[in-house]
Amino acid sequence: MKIIVSGGGTGGHIYPAVTIIRALQKRVDNLEVLYVGTSKGLEADIVPKEGFPFKTVDLQGFKRSLSPANFLRAFKAIKGVIKAAGIVRDFKPDVVVGTGGYVCGPVLMAASLMGIPTLIQEQNVVPGITNKILSNFVSRIATGAIEANKHFPQDKVIFTGNPIRDEVVNTQREPGYSAFELDPAKKTVLVSGGSRGARSINRAMVGVLKHFAGSKRVQILHATGKAEHEDILRRIAEAGVDLDKFSNLKVYPYLYNMPQAMAVADLAVFRAGATGLAELTAKGIPAVLIPYPYAAENHQEFNARAIEKAGAAKVILNKDISAEILISTIEELLADDRHLQEMAERSHSIGHPEAAATIAEMIIELARNKQK
Repeated sequence: MKIIVSGGGTGGHIYPAVTIIRALQKRVDNLEVLYVGTSKGLEADIVPKEGFPFKTVDLQGFKRSLSPANFLRAFKAIKGVIKAAGIVRDFKPDVVVGTGGYVCGPVLMAASLMGIPTLIQEQNVVPGITNKILSNFVSRIATGAIEANKHFPQDKVIFTGNPIRDEVVNTQREPGYSAFELDPAKKTVLVSGGSRGARSINRAMVGVLKHFAGSKRVQILHATGKAEHEDILRRIAEAGVDLDKFSNLKVYPYLYNMPQAMAVADLAVFRAGATGLAELTAKGIPAVLIPYPYAAENHQEFNARAIEKAGAAKVILNKDISAEILISTIEELLADDRHLQEMAERSHSIGHPEAAATIAEMIIELARNKQK
């Protein structure tokens, strides 16, 4: 069986793709995989490390206003479609799978027009424009949130939950404590603004880190994002906090071992990207969610509100974030063990750790139907 998988830009598109591939490898002998992404997205770093053959189609999304830049992007888009069609034609896949990002558009469109079975995996409550368009051409749609189903053709869409890595579900606390040199007796707060970081969260966290420096009951594991890391370290130092002196404060540019970090988390401070939320709920981690306000269709706030409605999170809008608000929210949640445990149970109840297996079976069925 041969498949092309396409997903690019952020970890929220790439890690679901990798997870689906891993689930297929467990079920299909002699699986041949080709990953198609962009040269500038995180996939160019992550996918080769995962050991998958990788090809690129370079294009950008259009600006939402009249702009001369759109003419150049239109030219790149035409070239991208031609290149994508060539990749699909040469590889001759049985199925083509898209997990999000602009690169999926030309790849899945080309496959659909060639009569090759296709599947898109939509992670968010409110779908992006690329998947809305593709839904009219693809064979199947797997949604990560039941609320998304209403946006797609009902004869194609299946609610599966979002795929998450086996390591996230299976990693236990003890290896995490050892990996980060953390104290099992303290409550652990995991902070991440997503694969690229979040400036508003990072800057608010400077005051939070100062507040909890040397705490005997709370420790913080903070991933700033690579682009933000040096600036945040400088701001922390200017605030009078010497990280070398406080073992309960850990600040990293990026957490490649996020499964271990999640294993020790008693509370998470996160953006509201679909993949991060899928992993938090699969682990049953209560959360403070700060949706990225400029996400397409404001989908992160819709994602966050769904988790909040289930009783598993507290939402703070990006415009309201500050060190003071974050400190008081964290203190309030960590002070009430019973409420925190209730949030954890509600979080776990809406998780879907089986999603990758379900999607893998859908792909295998598409391939079988093609061969008939």
